[in-house]
Amino acid sequence: MSNPVTTNEYMKTKVMTAAPEQLTMMLYDGVVKFAEQGREAIVNKEFENSFKLITKAQNIVSEFMTTLNDDAAPELCGKMRALYLFCYERLMMANLKRDLKSLDEAIKILSYMRETWSLLLEKISKDGYDDAPENMLDSDHIPTAEEILCGELGSHICLEG
Repeated sequence: MSNPVTTNEYMKTKVMTAAPEQLTMMLYDGVVKFAEQGREAIVNKEFENSFKLITKAQNIVSEFMTTLNDDAAPELCGKMRALYLFCYERLMMANLKRDLKSLDEAIKILSYMRETWSLLLEKISKDGYDDAPENMLDSDHIPTAEEILCGELGSHICLEG
C-alpha cells in the first residue's frame, strides 16, 4: 500500500514539471476516470460517492471550457465549447437524476476527445513538431456530439502534418 503523502508529493511534482500538452492529457485521463468511477458508484448505489466523482468530472470539463483560447482559433473553440457544454450538461443530469444513459454519453465523448489528444501527442513526438498542438488539428470538420454518439466517426481522427 502506498503512502498518501508520498503519492501526493509525486503527483504535485508530476503536475508542476509537465508540459502544457501533458497537463491536458492528465486532465483528459482524470475526467474519464472520474466519470467511469462515478458510473460504477451509481451502479453500486453509492450515491454520495457518485456525486463527488461526477462533480470532479464536471469541474474538469468546466476548466476545459474556460481555458479555450478564442483569439487563436474562434471557430474551433466554438465547436469544442459546444462539445464540452454537451458533456457538462450530461454529467449534470447524471448527477441530479443518477441517469446512466446521460453519463454514458458524456463518457463516450470525453473518451473520444482523450483518444484524439493522445493521437495528437503521438504525432507530435513522432514527427517532432515545434508548432502547438492546436495548429495541427484539421478544423474543417470537428465532430458534433451526435456524430460521436452515433458512431458515424468510429475512431477515425484526422490530423494534418
